[in-house]
Amino acid sequence: MIAVLAGAGGLLLAAATCLAVLRRRFVVVSVSGASMMPALRHGERVLVRRVPGERLRRGDVVVLREPGPCRPARPAGTRRSPWVIKRVAAVPGDTEPSFLPTWDRRPGGVVAPGHVIVLGDNTDFSRDSRHFGAVPADRVLGVVLRRLGGGKPSSGPPPPR
Repeated sequence: MIAVLAGAGGLLLAAATCLAVLRRRFVVVSVSGASMMPALRHGERVLVRRVPGERLRRGDVVVLREPGPCRPARPAGTRRSPWVIKRVAAVPGDTEPSFLPTWDRRPGGVVAPGHVIVLGDNTDFSRDSRHFGAVPADRVLGVVLRRLGGGKPSSGPPPPR
């Protein structure tokens, strides 16, 4: 009887350890807003793999900590996520895109080491590097791997930006 309980306890410990490892490596994020339409829609959920900033590539869709107060104020009592989803437009060593704000341009015209330039796919509804400049790569949580089932895309208008 004790051996059976020890076996079950070991199995539970192994399962808990596996779950902890997976949570450190992967995270599920809900899309909010219209900045990544049509690739991602408001209300969808995506699986994100945590990656170090130096492994990012042009074209990756990433989740990153919003770099500063780039959105209008929200009504009191409402919360918004500190995370945004954007596409990597340029990585260190790439030529700086022409849309980068003049105050964020570097001598030599290349993206600085440890930084990335990001854009929303739906530029009319996106706050991105055009507004806040290059983003330190250490602000990136990870790369979107795929959409997940279960989240229902919203067919209505996106929430206020």
